Amino acid sequence: MLRLMIKWKNTNKEKDMIKHIVMWTLKDEHNGKNKTEIAEELKSHLLSLKSKISELKSIEVGFNAIHQDKNHDVAIVTEFESFDGLAIYAQHPEHLKVGEYLKGIATGRAAIDFTLE
Repeated sequence: MLRLMIKWKNTNKEKDMIKHIVMWTLKDEHNGKNKTEIAEELKSHLLSLKSKISELKSIEVGFNAIHQDKNHDVAIVTEFESFDGLAIYAQHPEHLKVGEYLKGIATGRAAIDFTLE
């Protein structure tokens, strides 16, 4: 799996929002479900995190629209108030459950974390 994590730190952390973007490539089939069904189920799991993890300030989930043979299938764009908030999210039991689910359905992943000034 491809894993790309980049962090730009800034001296003015109180004002900067953290953007966390992750993309996955999904299996064509899993437990009798096709890729579209898998993506919809993943979206539901991901969006449910907003009401369960207070550090998660916003989340958007999108599906790839073109170049299915080259691009990742699903992406999330999330925002946090700090890298500490992102770290809490990363270790939260509900987030870890989604991570375990992803191990069964994803074949590739890429991510980036950066500050919004």
